[in-house]
Amino acid sequence: MAKGPQSGQRQAAWEFFGAELKRRRENASLTQDALGALVFVSGGYIGQFEQAIRKPQLDVAIRIDEILQTEGFFERTWRQLIDDKRYADYFAAAADLERLATKICEFESMVVPGLLQTSAYTRAVMRAGSPFTADELIEEGVRSRADRAVILGCATRPTYWAVLHEAVLRLPVGGPTVMAAQLEHIVQTAREHKILVQVLPFAAGPYPSVGKMLRLMEFDDAPPTAYTEGVYSGNLLDDPAIVKRAQQDYDLIRAAALSPEASLALIESAAEDYRRCASTT
Repeated sequence: MAKGPQSGQRQAAWEFFGAELKRRRENASLTQDALGALVFVSGGYIGQFEQAIRKPQLDVAIRIDEILQTEGFFERTWRQLIDDKRYADYFAAAADLERLATKICEFESMVVPGLLQTSAYTRAVMRAGSPFTADELIEEGVRSRADRAVILGCATRPTYWAVLHEAVLRLPVGGPTVMAAQLEHIVQTAREHKILVQVLPFAAGPYPSVGKMLRLMEFDDAPPTAYTEGVYSGNLLDDPAIVKRAQQDYDLIRAAALSPEASLALIESAAEDYRRCASTT
């Protein structure tokens, strides 16, 4: 997909950020590894910042300012660049990392994960949350979410594993026709070997962090991260101990879920139920 002028400008700005970081680091006679150690990330991480491959989190930008004595330059620049209006402020950094991940594991308790949503499903979710928003703004949100999903069709797509609570299948977002198409889309994507999906059934009972969503992301040359959301808030976590605990939670959820084949059979059955319901209304 071609990038628009705004996207190109933002990338150029991040390249400037990286070039300036390299210049000021070298002026301070620090290697990438040395600076990384001082700001609590790897030297490879610093190299990715300098090449504009990856964006630092705000706390890292602030620590870089402190170590390089740049009077808040990197914090101010970060705040200007990370303000991606396509996404909520709390999600913008996670969306950037999503494009760089080599593996994404998600658990959703109530709604289909954004990367798997059809446009009709996304539209219904957004409209439910913003009943007074103009149609054109809703459509912008729908397009932005569809743009994210492009990564699952790329040759270099990440390994993607989703566990959906059975409630996701039973909550009739947008009505039976929308739900049938949404569930069929998940099944088709899985049958094409682009994703792996499991369902955590109601019968499994309670599970770690009941009612919460969880996303784990892994990268080629950077530590893994975890992302969780609350009401109008998000937490991008990279503390190794916390990420390890989140991975354990995900493993427990995955262990309690149905097998991939049994999960697809349940999703297909739910889709058929919605199709029958749509045909009688």
